[in-house]
Amino acid sequence: MIRAHRALLLSLAMALSARAEPLLQWVPVGGRTCVEVSGLDAAVLDAVRAWPQEKWRALLAVHVQQDGAPPMLGAWQADARALRFTPQFPLTPGVAYLAEFDPARLPGAAPTPQRITAKFTAPIPPRGPAAVVANIFPSAGEVPENLLKFYVHFSAPMSRGHIYDHIHLRDEAGKDVELPFLEIDEELWDPEMKRLTLFIDPGRIKRDVRPLEEIGPALEQGRRFTLAIDAAWLDAAGHPLAQKYERTFRVGPPDRSPIVPAEWKITAPAGGGTDALRIAFPKPMDHALALRLLRVTRADGTSIEGTTSLAEAERSWSFTPNRPWQTGPHRLVVATILEDLAGNNVGKAFEVDLRERGERLDLVESVKLPFEVR
Repeated sequence: MIRAHRALLLSLAMALSARAEPLLQWVPVGGRTCVEVSGLDAAVLDAVRAWPQEKWRALLAVHVQQDGAPPMLGAWQADARALRFTPQFPLTPGVAYLAEFDPARLPGAAPTPQRITAKFTAPIPPRGPAAVVANIFPSAGEVPENLLKFYVHFSAPMSRGHIYDHIHLRDEAGKDVELPFLEIDEELWDPEMKRLTLFIDPGRIKRDVRPLEEIGPALEQGRRFTLAIDAAWLDAAGHPLAQKYERTFRVGPPDRSPIVPAEWKITAPAGGGTDALRIAFPKPMDHALALRLLRVTRADGTSIEGTTSLAEAERSWSFTPNRPWQTGPHRLVVATILEDLAGNNVGKAFEVDLRERGERLDLVESVKLPFEVR
């Protein structure tokens, strides 16, 4: 076993010494710009194919060309011809990137080879219509003091990275609120890069936790705040927004009550037509989740296809079927992970006081509300 292992290392070392210096280059692959290392021996490629991610990152790293920039997220692979790194997200136009390959980390390599680098600046495509902030949810003029998140919708795909430099929460005096958002490296974009989910730091919401006690809440009942988006934010084409965006709202009392679907008002449509089924909520629901987590079925459980929409500051939900309604019993199926503006779920509050004793409610995945189409 030892002799076989030494023989493998020797063959790898001989292969490395016999070949020319590896070629590191940026290449287009399937509509995505990737980094490839070619010119390696087949035995080397076979040896690294099953490496864990940590070893890959040390061998071939890619990052924005600036001091302190962390390595980019992505996927590494080795085929019969080359090593390849595919970024998890598209490159930002106009931004300079640096790929670094360390041959000394290859199996059987001598410790002397120097790092190989390759620079690349993502091209800026021809400018189209300037992107704008299309909407921000919740859309209500008043939000609870323990509001959990905002959704920022853009008219076109946006660039990622340094988003918190362009987003500000300001009080009535125009002063920035200190660290109001949960700033995470993995920015919460939808696949189209047109909707950003922006969480208020939960430490500024939950009671009896240090950030809330030391800094105070991000939002305060009885006051007005403004969410501001800078025009300098670049879209996916590398161009700034057409204009800045500001949204001012009032802050009401905190909401620590779970969602109770039995309190919803259902207005059923008539059979034979395609009028909308309408649901009125006692309080606003989370915009993105309400559009995704409510569905309509027949009594036998088969789903009905159609389109959903929200109105009245997310207090009203409607469903329009693709085909005329059939008379008879139907159900509105509500996933229990649905949230209101404060993150409360169906039958469960976002903030649970563990000091309070009481019977625990074990939730199922969904609840069903019956209605009749006549």
